[in-house]
Amino acid sequence: MKHIDEPRLESDLSYRFQYLTEFMGFSGEDIQTIHGGAALLGPLVPALVDAVYAKLISYDATWRHFVPRQDGYTGQTPQDLATLTMDHPQIQFRKQHLARYLEKLVTAPYDGKLVEYLDFVGKMHTPKAGNPALNVPLVQMNALMGFVADAFNATILGSALPADAKTRAVRAFSKLLWLQNDLINRHYAADAKS
Repeated sequence: MKHIDEPRLESDLSYRFQYLTEFMGFSGEDIQTIHGGAALLGPLVPALVDAVYAKLISYDATWRHFVPRQDGYTGQTPQDLATLTMDHPQIQFRKQHLARYLEKLVTAPYDGKLVEYLDFVGKMHTPKAGNPALNVPLVQMNALMGFVADAFNATILGSALPADAKTRAVRAFSKLLWLQNDLINRHYAADAKS
């Protein structure tokens, strides 16, 4: 039986990620599969981003989080939910961020820098980073992650890949998104303890 320093899981990001990848069996083969999926998924990123935002705009509980100034955006902000349209510059700015995130998932080396980036993705949706007025509820983050996971699966399963390659890809991306989801949830769990 391997000993895990449980308090360290909360304080050492690298240790936490190593534990999670080992426990889930997220391997070098999974990373190769994800990187191999870049050719398939890369061209579909714009459509996936559009699908995500079409889903987000369809609920006030998700769309309202785009009214406050987004971190890094310097243009004019919408006055209220009614004036926030899909073509608003702040939404275009956010769509570019999502596209870069999705591209990074399938192209970046899986090293300490990427782990810090994935962790920051979780942190930036809370008042701990970026705009302190931005606090996306965990239920909305989980809903979004579920939508993205399903979109990845639908894309992979609908592709012309051989059945064994589809299986490897679905499993690799599922593990990756569970890793990301943990690095989102940990920032909410810390708030719940305080």
